[in-house]
Amino acid sequence: MATFITLGNFTEQGIRDVKQSTQRAKAFQEMAEKAGVTVKAIYWTVGAYDLVVIIDAPDGETATAQLLSVGAMGNVRTQTLRGFSAEEMDGILANMA
Repeated sequence: MATFITLGNFTEQGIRDVKQSTQRAKAFQEMAEKAGVTVKAIYWTVGAYDLVVIIDAPDGETATAQLLSVGAMGNVRTQTLRGFSAEEMDGILANMA
C-alpha cells in the first residue's frame, strides 16, 4: 500500500456547510473503503490548511480517483503528497547510484 498525505482547504461551498464536515468525512471514509483505500486519519486544522487527510491506497491511480471524486463534490480543494515510511525510504536509497 502507498501512503498519501492530503492537505485540504474548504471552498466557498464547503465553508458555508462547515457544520456538515464531519458527516462528509464519514461519507468519504465509506466511499474510500469500497475502493480499497484506508483512511488512516483526518484532522481539521487551523492555519494555511483546513484539513489533513492520511490515506493508504493500493496505488497512485486509486488514490487519485478517490481524491478527484472528493474534489468534484465541490467542498474542498486538495494538494496531495506521496509519503514514504523509513523502510520504503531505505529501499529507495539503496537503489541510488
